[in-house]
Amino acid sequence: MNRFFSLSVTLVLILTLAGCRAGTAVPTQPETMPAPSAELTEEPLESTASAVTSEPVQTGLFAEQIFSGADGDIHYSYYLPDSYDGSRKFPMMVVMPGYNMMWFGEDSSGSNLNWSGFTAWTRLDTEMVVVSAQLTDWGEKSARQANELAEYMIDHFSVDTSRVYAAGYSAGGETMSQAVAMRPDLYAAYLHGASQWDGSYAPIAENSVAIYIYMADGDEYYGSAKARSAYENLHDAYENAGWSDADIDQVLRIETPNNAFFNEKGIYNYHGGANVVFDDPDNLNWVISHSKG
Repeated sequence: MNRFFSLSVTLVLILTLAGCRAGTAVPTQPETMPAPSAELTEEPLESTASAVTSEPVQTGLFAEQIFSGADGDIHYSYYLPDSYDGSRKFPMMVVMPGYNMMWFGEDSSGSNLNWSGFTAWTRLDTEMVVVSAQLTDWGEKSARQANELAEYMIDHFSVDTSRVYAAGYSAGGETMSQAVAMRPDLYAAYLHGASQWDGSYAPIAENSVAIYIYMADGDEYYGSAKARSAYENLHDAYENAGWSDADIDQVLRIETPNNAFFNEKGIYNYHGGANVVFDDPDNLNWVISHSKG
């Protein structure tokens, strides 16, 4: 009898425990957040432009983004400096590459990321936001897209609007000379590298945009006469706006190094060789020394 009673009690306890477990969910491990993806995204990783958030802000390179603008998709990449947290505003550089780094489909995606015209600005002592797009032409459409992208970055990131800069090389220079002339109120200074000037001149002077023109004297594609013509027309525009020669010299600069300059560096292709303009921090610092009054 005692043995039967003990077995009965044991069975009751087992059934009771089983019933409790059936009504209680077993806790699961929290999900691990995935690592940032390198795949194309249609919306960029945005940051708070006005205040520090409780969440850490991801910085560094954000590659191969897509922004759907008024004239179609814009393929671009951008860089946020390590100290970026939304608590203060940073200068910004908008830089466009030449033809061989434009957008020709997925195989061309990110081809501008190792270009010194992009990376050089990220290595300056002055920390900056840097953005570069791979556009599809070098006409008015690309100029509008460049400005739309600049405005998008200003709206979504902590950018000092008195220190927004532009740079363009070759086809990118044709684009950005138009973009800066269309919206001279946006930009404090512009580096025009190895290119012809396709924009107008008067708006540059009227809005006090500083211009640095750089082209090899032996440029095989455009010819350095295009650089000198742009300089002369800009100089005239500043004179017409009432600037003295001394004041113009502070905001308008041209360099056309001769072939020997490049040959000493082992460079014999002068059009592409003018990329050396990005290798000298003094050149870049001249650009970013200017600001909107």
